[in-house]
Amino acid sequence: MASAQLQSRAAFSVSLGPPLFWLAAFFLVPLGIVWLYSFGHNANLTDVAITGTLSNYARAVEPLYLAILFKSLWFAALTTLLCLVIGFPMALGIAFTKARLKLWLLIAIMLPFWTNMLIRTYALMAVLRPFDLLHSNFAVMFGLVYVELPFMVLPLYATLDRMDRSLLEASLDLGAGHFTTFRRVVIPLAMPGILSGILITFIPSLGSYLTPDLLGGPDSQMIANVIEGQFKEANNWPFGAALSFLLMYLTFFAIAARSALTRKRPV
Repeated sequence: MASAQLQSRAAFSVSLGPPLFWLAAFFLVPLGIVWLYSFGHNANLTDVAITGTLSNYARAVEPLYLAILFKSLWFAALTTLLCLVIGFPMALGIAFTKARLKLWLLIAIMLPFWTNMLIRTYALMAVLRPFDLLHSNFAVMFGLVYVELPFMVLPLYATLDRMDRSLLEASLDLGAGHFTTFRRVVIPLAMPGILSGILITFIPSLGSYLTPDLLGGPDSQMIANVIEGQFKEANNWPFGAALSFLLMYLTFFAIAARSALTRKRPV
């Protein structure tokens, strides 16, 4: 028995080794290098000196960059809210439709994933240009909702499709109306999907770069566009790294908040 367990552990370790090496070599190590850059300064045009300074983070919380960060948070929050308002009825309709039609509706939701995002954004530019809506905050919001909506619909659908339909029937039989059933039965049962959808919609929206870059105007710049400018035009990698990790810290906070909300939900 002991020998079999050792063999099983050895096989598991061997199979786990290559993915862990790949993760460490091509994700954790580069991420650690960029994190170290955030505590340095430009020694010359090509080298970064790691000195342990916090000046980049101090600069990152200056009013100019905080205003851009708060605008990005507002755009991401509004995108998430709109995706939830639009996506919940869509997910509910797909979950309660006939099985034969359900597959085709899911394919329609996932179809954008089969096309490159850059191509989709250029197609959206062609749609917005005749209406003179291009290069505006409205265009950015429209593009963000268009891109992120499937990320809200799919986790909502997965949760609603597994919902016990007898609970809905019991609520209606006991005299609750459709709105009361929706508010007191459907929404609580769908809460895991709602929280997951909010998380995986909000985080990509907050770090969105392509959509505001192509669809937005001069006042539509988001924090990811500022980070890109620091790494490219400004050639200030330490400050760009500090802004990047400020964004990552916010992402970690959002994930932790989602986990805390999940733990507090009654079983």
